Amino acid sequence: MATLLRSAVLNPEGYRTVRPAGDGGNGKSHSFSSLAPRLDSIEGKTVYLIDTGFGGSGKFLDQLQAWFAERMPSVKTVRRRKTGNIFRDDTKDLWVEVKERGQAAILGVVG
Repeated sequence: MATLLRSAVLNPEGYRTVRPAGDGGNGKSHSFSSLAPRLDSIEGKTVYLIDTGFGGSGKFLDQLQAWFAERMPSVKTVRRRKTGNIFRDDTKDLWVEVKERGQAAILGVVG
């Protein structure tokens, strides 16, 4: 007998809405912030390559930085290592730097 599998596809733009537990079904929900809007192009922009320290992310970002240097030399890449816990947002100073000086960021999460 065949089994029917159903998948839920999450919004790739990162929007999510949650209902607090025990809201009594009153329909109140809380929205979280979304991802930054897409850039039309990264030509001439600064892209931060963030090493999370997880399972080979440094090696991946080495290759990615070399790729940018060879194929998109107008893109400036800046490597930074995320401090703190890999799964927690406890690196506030890094995010401030990325927002002030960069136009894009890539998190190296490999495993």
